[in-house]
Amino acid sequence: MKHLYATALTALFLMPAAFASAQEATEAPQEPVPLIQPAGETELSEFKWAARVLVIFADSPLDPSFSDQIALLEDRPDPLLERDVVVLIDTDPDARSPIRTALRPRGFALVIVDKDGRVMFRKPVPWDVREITRAIDKTPLRQQELADR
Repeated sequence: MKHLYATALTALFLMPAAFASAQEATEAPQEPVPLIQPAGETELSEFKWAARVLVIFADSPLDPSFSDQIALLEDRPDPLLERDVVVLIDTDPDARSPIRTALRPRGFALVIVDKDGRVMFRKPVPWDVREITRAIDKTPLRQQELADR
């Protein structure tokens, strides 16, 4: 039953993006990847050197901290996209996804993984996009990216 809730909540968050992508598909040849995606069977190694991963864990999609975090991310997605951030959500502890197994969260957790695969931060409370981007901007990899531009 928890898996059904997680799937329904994920579909609810991704549905507006899917409709926007369907409209843009007729206008543009490339579809953008949605910012927020379910973790599913994804592994962190798939993103190594390609993107930073922001993983949001909760024991239920009804967790108030989870809902608050998703709302904060949806309000300001552009700064995250500029920093090559992919958001993965996992709200089903019984599924034991590869990411959940690797990071071992307890209850609500926000985990930021840098492009090199290193866990940068773990937070037990929701963070605003401004706090997330400031934390990312302080990392050596992000500093190097800015210098290379």
